[in-house]
Amino acid sequence: MAKKKVVSRSEESPSDSTNSVPVNKVRTRVRYVECQRNLAVRVGGNAVDGCPEFTASQAEGMDGSLMCTGCGCHRNFHRKVVECGSCLTEIKFL
Repeated sequence: MAKKKVVSRSEESPSDSTNSVPVNKVRTRVRYVECQRNLAVRVGGNAVDGCPEFTASQAEGMDGSLMCTGCGCHRNFHRKVVECGSCLTEIKFL
C-alpha cells in the first residue's frame, strides 16, 4: 500500500520584543487530496482521473517528490486541505 504524503509545518505567532512571554506555536497539517486535473480540456470537456489522494513518488527534497504515483501528475493538481488545531481550511479551484 502506498504511503500518505503529509506535510507538517510549525508557524509561530509574532511576539512583542518588550514582553518575555513564550511564543505560541500553531501546528498545521497540509494534506493533498483528490486530483482535480482535467484530462478532457483539449476537447472542451471535463474529466478527472479519480486519484483519491496525493502520494509522493520519492522522499521529500528529491526530484520526484512533487509527482504523484497514483496519477502521475504534479502535486498542484490535487486539492489542498490545511488543518490546524482550531481550524480547517480547504483551498478549492474555481
